[in-house]
Amino acid sequence: MRVLAVVLALAAAAPALAAEPAKPAPKPAVKSAATGAFDARDPGALVGLLASMDAKASIVGGADGVVVLDIATPGGKFGAQFVDCDAQGKACGMVAFSTAFERRGANLAQINVFNRSQVACRGYLTDDGRANVMYGAMLSARTNAAEMKQHLGVWQGCLATFGRFNREPTTFTPGA
Repeated sequence: MRVLAVVLALAAAAPALAAEPAKPAPKPAVKSAATGAFDARDPGALVGLLASMDAKASIVGGADGVVVLDIATPGGKFGAQFVDCDAQGKACGMVAFSTAFERRGANLAQINVFNRSQVACRGYLTDDGRANVMYGAMLSARTNAAEMKQHLGVWQGCLATFGRFNREPTTFTPGA
């Protein structure tokens, strides 16, 4: 029902959106050194894409088909983990964005309430009781830079929603 309301709101706003002035052209997509085309399955392509978005990312490790990145954006820091990668740490099958919140307070039952209200964002508690949120995206050879930016946008939404939840888990109201 909520999805239908969002779709209807977007449809109603379409004429107003069409009348907005043109925005500056986006920075060019980052290309893979090997192929010359953007390859979302390559952690290095995400590093380059984030640099074009005024963010900083660095590969901090990797082994056994996993590549780990630290990312710093104007909005905060988080991590990315590419999984199911080939022996060179490329051609990865999925990326998961995640972060831990220092504030403790949410319990498992509250995390479950959050998870039932979300489609893309998954919350969980670490062994030391810190609340975490994660968003995963499947990758393919056809995933382009614009789609990867959409995934980053969904992730930013996850961070905002989970941050609101983590501040007041007992009074969290989805969609409020």
